[in-house]
Amino acid sequence: MLKKRPKVAPPPLNEGSADVAHLIDTYFNAFNSARIREACQLFAEMIDAGATIGLSLSGALTPAGLSAVITPLIENGFVDYISSTGANLYHDLHFDLGFDLFRGDAQVASGAHDVMLREEQVIRVYDVLFEADVLYKTDDWLFKVMLAPEFRGRMGTAELHHKLGKYALETARKTEAKPSILATCHRHDVPVWSPSPGDSTIGLNVAAMQLRDPKSLEVAPMIDPSIDVNDMAGLVYDCKTTQAGTSGVVILGGGAPKNFLLQTEPQIQEILGLEGKGHDYFIQVTDARVDTGGLSGATPSEAVSWGKVDPDKLPGCVVAYCDSTIALPLMASYALRKCKPRPQKRLFGRLEQMTSLLSENFRASERYQRLLAESE
Repeated sequence: MLKKRPKVAPPPLNEGSADVAHLIDTYFNAFNSARIREACQLFAEMIDAGATIGLSLSGALTPAGLSAVITPLIENGFVDYISSTGANLYHDLHFDLGFDLFRGDAQVASGAHDVMLREEQVIRVYDVLFEADVLYKTDDWLFKVMLAPEFRGRMGTAELHHKLGKYALETARKTEAKPSILATCHRHDVPVWSPSPGDSTIGLNVAAMQLRDPKSLEVAPMIDPSIDVNDMAGLVYDCKTTQAGTSGVVILGGGAPKNFLLQTEPQIQEILGLEGKGHDYFIQVTDARVDTGGLSGATPSEAVSWGKVDPDKLPGCVVAYCDSTIALPLMASYALRKCKPRPQKRLFGRLEQMTSLLSENFRASERYQRLLAESE
């Protein structure tokens, strides 16, 4: 069944793909097309302003082939750190390993063939198809990689992903595949966090590793979410204070990756008692409604009330109500056409330094000293 279908294997995006920027600037004039135009223009503005840019990924973006759109942004210095579902990172590894994913069609998307797909051992992600063996072989690769001594002990997901990225990059070179997000981020020292590490097949393999000896910390990665929270807060705090720079977020979808990207400011201001005003730039692409009260549909003005977004910058924030698989290629094409590549910030290598500064300032803060005195 799959052999007759086109593969999901787009080439990496480049500025010569098409003059999308002219199309967007000229014809995207009203309704949701105008919001896409505003998102594209704001993305270009934050790049040219030198902002430290965080990207959040939720929804099945990598099975749809969109890592081919994201990795050129990383390579050009347009994305400095990432918050992602583990599923996006896991399914992107299929391409490093040389496995094929295929396009479906309207009949596939309707679920009309699901019983037959199950019988034929074919997995479906809406209208993307691949053999179940792709999962099993990717799991085998993950497990064998994590047997290496460097994966033992306490670590955050940024460290886990950086180490996995090294092996993913080596594998992509052997298979002559387009390097995945993890492989590309390893090459450029871009930190990648997964706020719900147990909620993905990478997390399932980490859990299986621990079954080798549940009482030992020396047989598997022991993921500590507190490391992630403090490292990302340290990164944003350093950007806004020590570097006297600006920070921006580009949010694709919602869920935990969105919140993880935005909660750095409440962590800095509310929990640590340090000065902060929130992110300077905010772009969100979502199909979630506001009136259900969920985080995925929450607006930047609501984020202002939490201290997540600088209130002075609220008029320039953009929310585009659109499928990310439509908006992201347009935004990326626009940025590659309009913006010159930036030097890599290589933030992964500076995480320990930035978190140490955050710790030092927290311990000197009025809130910490007050709580300490009240507890005695």
